[in-house]
Amino acid sequence: MIKLANLMKCARFIFVALMVLLPFSVSAEPQGKLIILHAGSLTVPFAKIEKDFEAKFSKVDVLREGGGSTKMARMISELHKPADIMASADFNVIDKTLIPEYAVWNIRFATNQLVLCYTDKSRFADQITANNWYKILGRKGVLWGHSDPNLDPCGYRSLMALQLSEKYYKVPGLHDQLIANRPKKNIRPKSVELVSLLKTGNMDYAWEYLSVAVQHGLNYITLPDEINLGNYKKDAFYRQATVKVTGKKPGTWMTRIGKSCTYGITILKNVQNPEAAEAFLEYLLDPDGGLKTLKDMGQPPFIPCRVPTKKMKSTVPLSLHKWIEVRN
Repeated sequence: MIKLANLMKCARFIFVALMVLLPFSVSAEPQGKLIILHAGSLTVPFAKIEKDFEAKFSKVDVLREGGGSTKMARMISELHKPADIMASADFNVIDKTLIPEYAVWNIRFATNQLVLCYTDKSRFADQITANNWYKILGRKGVLWGHSDPNLDPCGYRSLMALQLSEKYYKVPGLHDQLIANRPKKNIRPKSVELVSLLKTGNMDYAWEYLSVAVQHGLNYITLPDEINLGNYKKDAFYRQATVKVTGKKPGTWMTRIGKSCTYGITILKNVQNPEAAEAFLEYLLDPDGGLKTLKDMGQPPFIPCRVPTKKMKSTVPLSLHKWIEVRN
């Protein structure tokens, strides 16, 4: 009986020890597939970040798909496409399309600004400047374009930049004049598609993010802060620009209001690989990790990254708290 009692005590001890150690052994190293949907403008830096992350976590296979942020969010909300992480070029896309049904929190991690891109082959490339660019775009025969405002934040931001230019340069009707010189065929689903059109000479000028221009070696015109949507201190001026885009459901509409470019990222509620998703964000938001890659590629990150309220921060995984602060 004494031996049996001792054996039972020993068994209980082993069981308790296993229960204590098991969680650590299971979560010691993330593994499996990690699905990330992201803005097309993040394609180049995320490719580098993916490579570095997989070198650190060799058992994780990152599967990425880039495109217009609105389109990516709708693939989740309307088509129920499986995904672990969503990263948007406009944090408002996550707020308005995914929260609260498909996501709980939204971390703002980087900024950007609009520039007008071109190549040496572009018409009047030897004449265009930061002072006359809008006159060049209005010339007959000049081919210029932007991404689809219904699918890609860069698209509606491009239209906002034109509206703001009319106010900044004090040229009544400038927005409409320029749009009249831009065929609808020059509107593409995502801004990065315009890069190939520029490089092949099939388009003269295209609206892009500064980071995209830098990453693809394009010539570009830097615009005043009142136009480029890159300075949060100018948000009051930016709010004068509004663009009507398609809503969550077919046949509905919503109005996008001008605001400085701010990128957002979240882990989705139906995340299939939470361990890998959390590890990826922990690497991405590290100033010496993913944020350094963004900075090196022409896209200024927030250090630390931001959430708007204490309540939202309380819903973010604890491992990410060291990289975020509460700030609007």
